[in-house]
Amino acid sequence: MARDRGIVVMTPPQLPAVVEPAQLTAALRRGGVLDAGAVREVKVLHQRDTVVSHIVRLGLRYVGESAGAPQSLILKTANSAFAQTLANAGRHEVAYYTQPAPKMPLGLVPRCFDAHFDEESLAWHLLLEDLTDSHEVATQWPLPPSREQAIAIVTTLARWHAAWWDHPDLGETVGSWASTEDSTQHMEAFAGHYDRFADLLGDRLSEERRLIYRRLIDQSARLSERYHSRRHLSITHGDAHSWNFLLPRTGVADTARIFDFDLWGIDVPTNDLAYMMAMQWYPERRQALERSLLNFYHNTLIESGITGYTRGALDRDYRWSVLWHITKPVWQWSIQIPPLIWWNNLERVMMAVDDLGCEELL
Repeated sequence: MARDRGIVVMTPPQLPAVVEPAQLTAALRRGGVLDAGAVREVKVLHQRDTVVSHIVRLGLRYVGESAGAPQSLILKTANSAFAQTLANAGRHEVAYYTQPAPKMPLGLVPRCFDAHFDEESLAWHLLLEDLTDSHEVATQWPLPPSREQAIAIVTTLARWHAAWWDHPDLGETVGSWASTEDSTQHMEAFAGHYDRFADLLGDRLSEERRLIYRRLIDQSARLSERYHSRRHLSITHGDAHSWNFLLPRTGVADTARIFDFDLWGIDVPTNDLAYMMAMQWYPERRQALERSLLNFYHNTLIESGITGYTRGALDRDYRWSVLWHITKPVWQWSIQIPPLIWWNNLERVMMAVDDLGCEELL
């Protein structure tokens, strides 16, 4: 409980101190959305758990002048059941909202008014813009988006990539580079997981696919040269399926937003496109949209001021990313993600490898 201008205000139980009215007032003032007024009361409108986090929608009431101030906010904290084991996800997402996000154009991600990770307690929180009334996820998983929805998603993704394309702060104040030694160690760990994965699947993993995996492992140092060139790279989402985008509701004139940044990093931008299309869509849908979406993506890069990156280079990078994504189902299996996810991902990405002739890269 706190007092503000003689009015008793209540903090909902079991929520971090950031939702105290005085702290919310300070956060909204720093964000430039609250001037003379102050938060008077906070109440929980809705809450739910995801795998790694707890999402609370907060309703706000003000005292004094509050025109333009948000009437609700999203508070994201750790899921208490996984607060210790998955603490790094929270640490990483807080880093996104404190490092690159403040320097990005508006309209690409939800605005963040406060972000903090406590290294001692491993507690963390994000205080985010609430887009519930204006935006929604395109479809229910696992249905793919419509063509128009996919165009909106890819357009926002291209603008988001363009904002940090070959930026001098990459690896300095934003994110970190993996060294060649890091890449080698990563692939050694992958090779161990793959051996156990292949043993588990037995004859459910064909000899043709086993050969692709063995060649990828053998050629990994050469294939990693694309990343280590540090050219035409940007920040990437790392989990850019279409259900991590919010699209404007019918009748709302706005842009799509990207959310959930616990896997972001510096990488080849086509990794996000390949994860969205080659990993998540079955061949008929992917083949119907893939080429035109890559065109929209490239055109948006050009409109955003990116130069020297040809349409042919985009195709080469996309095929490279599709090939690398055959590692993803193995990693997912290794952290006990259920077969419902990794088995379907394996089938879809292997069909994309076949369609796009990615074996030629080996």
